[in-house]
Amino acid sequence: MAKTISYVCTECGCQQLRWHGRCPDCGAWGGLVEEIGAAPTSAAPSPVVTRSASAAQPISDVPPGSEPRRQSGLGEFDRVLGGGAVPGSVILLAGDPGVGKSTLILQVGYALACAGHRTLYVTGEESLQQVRMRGERLRTMHEEMLVLAETELETILAHIRALQPAFVVVDSIQTTFTGGIESVPGSVSQVRNATLQFIRAAKEGGAAVLLIGHVTKEGQIAGPRVLEHMVDVVLELAGDRDFSYRILRAVKNRFGPTHELGLFTMEERGMVEVTNPSAAFLQERQLGTSGSAVVAAMEGTRALLAEVQALVTPGAPFGAPRRNTTGIDIRRVAHVLAVLEKRCGLTALGTHDIFINVPGGLRLDEPAADLAVALAVASSFRDKAVDPGVVCFGEVGLTGEVRTVSHADRRVLEVARQGFQTCLLPPGKVPAGKKSALRCVPITNVSQAFELALR
Repeated sequence: MAKTISYVCTECGCQQLRWHGRCPDCGAWGGLVEEIGAAPTSAAPSPVVTRSASAAQPISDVPPGSEPRRQSGLGEFDRVLGGGAVPGSVILLAGDPGVGKSTLILQVGYALACAGHRTLYVTGEESLQQVRMRGERLRTMHEEMLVLAETELETILAHIRALQPAFVVVDSIQTTFTGGIESVPGSVSQVRNATLQFIRAAKEGGAAVLLIGHVTKEGQIAGPRVLEHMVDVVLELAGDRDFSYRILRAVKNRFGPTHELGLFTMEERGMVEVTNPSAAFLQERQLGTSGSAVVAAMEGTRALLAEVQALVTPGAPFGAPRRNTTGIDIRRVAHVLAVLEKRCGLTALGTHDIFINVPGGLRLDEPAADLAVALAVASSFRDKAVDPGVVCFGEVGLTGEVRTVSHADRRVLEVARQGFQTCLLPPGKVPAGKKSALRCVPITNVSQAFELALR
């Protein structure tokens, strides 16, 4: 059979007969990749729909789902999903190689099997003996935990229909292929078709399907960008392989809140939940050292405390000063630095190199971290340590004012739970229910925070 060469966009999935530097459909640059397929022998007529398979009905007449979420028993994993896996949903888990995706999901499958939910673990990258070795090390051996070493899509779907599992894991979606498409596994066409088939199987059979996906060297999920739009939930497992912390985030969730965070540590017995993230992120904080401030941040519905570090040093006599940030948006930092120079008298910052870091792999994307960045920068610039018993949060406006942020009550309760003495927060009503031992100090501008926090 003659073969044809086409070009498929990894962003939108459209097909072109020749290569373009820019996709004609979505406008993405450098997104077209070569695909080799079989040429059709004859044009098949379009199917004629004679009778609708289902009738439209009012949304109020649709019966509600009766089956509850399937909880794995791993509290951090269930939290990120919004309370557990929804029956019939498709979840995509992505992460760097070696970060612990397979380890975490093997533990999740074992916990579901112990709860009476049959689990099917499909591996396309390891043999059954290798999976058993990892299961023995993690102590995840259970009769309801079924394993299958297979990469052919049709065979996997046949096992799903025959076994009727409650939870299916495919490790990984890039290794799955179908003989009906003449392209290598992991190509745009293969990944897109396999995902569509797994979505159909999940909706028809009610199984929750979790697809493990590879990431590119740029940190993006491998395969077509439309893959993230097709699934119900997108999870990211991040962490430096040189450190033990692993952070699980929900980037997309149709059944719960997004930007939730689950924290694990990678140990010999597998992924271990960290039930007190605030203490974990602050355990290595150096007290009495300049350039450090603690912020009460929000990750989804969870309040946690994190350290913001700053290092301000004189720059080179010639050239622009350096600005480097890790774990926080550099544009927010530039915003805060401009306010400190204009409104707070720190005019010499323009000639200094400034480095900002959020330790532990955490990323602070909310404006509530502005006040902690300002305190850390001023502390390093003046070489005065921030009072170790002070925690702060608040957005910094362009006139130097401290503005209100959301969930102030949850932040204050977390500060009190961790045993801090003082909380600097935006002006307004002090949240109800705070511990009496915690002193909440409303502040109106950044200069007032400097007077209260810098010793």
